Amino acid sequence: MNRIWEPPETTSASTSRSHFSFDEETLRCGLRVQRFRPVRPYAPRTLRAMALAFAVTGPTAPTRAELTQGMPAERPAEWKTSVNLAFTSMAFTAVAARCARTRAPFRALRRARPVPGSMAVVGSPTETYEELVQTSVKLRDESWQKTFFASFMGGSYVGMACLLSFVIGGNIFHNYLTRMAVFATLFPVNLLLILQSGGQLFTGNSATMAMGVLEKKVRVKELIRNWAIAYAGNILGCLTISVLANYCGLITGGARDMVLDLVAQKVSGAFGPTFVKGVMCNWLVCISLWLCTMARGLGGKMLGAWFPVSMFVAIGFEHSVTSMFILPAGLLLGTPFSWMQLLSKNLIPVTLGNAAAGVFVVAASMSFAFGRLGRFGSKRKSTWARTPWGEVVVA
Repeated sequence: MNRIWEPPETTSASTSRSHFSFDEETLRCGLRVQRFRPVRPYAPRTLRAMALAFAVTGPTAPTRAELTQGMPAERPAEWKTSVNLAFTSMAFTAVAARCARTRAPFRALRRARPVPGSMAVVGSPTETYEELVQTSVKLRDESWQKTFFASFMGGSYVGMACLLSFVIGGNIFHNYLTRMAVFATLFPVNLLLILQSGGQLFTGNSATMAMGVLEKKVRVKELIRNWAIAYAGNILGCLTISVLANYCGLITGGARDMVLDLVAQKVSGAFGPTFVKGVMCNWLVCISLWLCTMARGLGGKMLGAWFPVSMFVAIGFEHSVTSMFILPAGLLLGTPFSWMQLLSKNLIPVTLGNAAAGVFVVAASMSFAFGRLGRFGSKRKSTWARTPWGEVVVA
């Protein structure tokens, strides 16, 4: 039996898409069939499946004798039912083929192997070092106004954290060890505020800018410029909070006694031990900055900021930016020591110790482990490659 189906013509641009049509004799039999044109061209195997569905369920073509002599009366009704069934089968075939094409990307996603590094909650040490080096480049290119403003805000946050620790620890407890335990618990909030708001500290920049110098991304004069601006901004921020707290009468009672005791303790040591305390303190502060940079979420940054900062407070190390708040507060509260004693016996040796820790203890050690200093003396040239897990491998 002959099927009345014409394949699509390929010679005309108007028939570039696949379609089905019927000849004039079929249309004279009472059939009104529109040309089938899908919105999007189907694949050849889809067209073959649709043609097969039409061939299996479609009507039988009338013979020459039936066309010339006339067809029985019941034949058009049979043909209409058969044609409806044929096109229904073709439609189901087309829908099934389109759904199969739609589900294919989801099946590919289910079969795909996940990349472990894409959902990592912490970065690798090498990634952290590279990020800090890029931060040094960003700090190098900042204007002095932005650097000073960020440093002023950083000093203000340190002053607020100190004020919180004094008000709670000094007014609730009277034992020195208990007060310092409260200080160590509450004070680390300043680092989280600084890092999440874009503030800067001289102590953190001492290591970050030194990493840029060791990787030859920052010049020494640019490092000194950043340090000077950050130091001035930190002093002004801490001094502002100290003056405001004294003006509002917040440092009274046990908080006042706690501040005066700390000032006396800070100026009681010699230059050498105070310098070493500054080195040990900024070692922990820069490691806290390292952990906060490594963490990808806010919870990890909180843990990274809390424990190292609590360590240096509880042990009794010296932090230059913290002294920028405590020493002026002690002067405003009536400490017997002069400005020169506070500077020579505490602030100057602590600042030098903080800077030495940032450059030699943290920046140089990290550069030797993950950067340029560690490649000196190697017998072959290092090759850097990034793996699907986000690691940078040195071969």
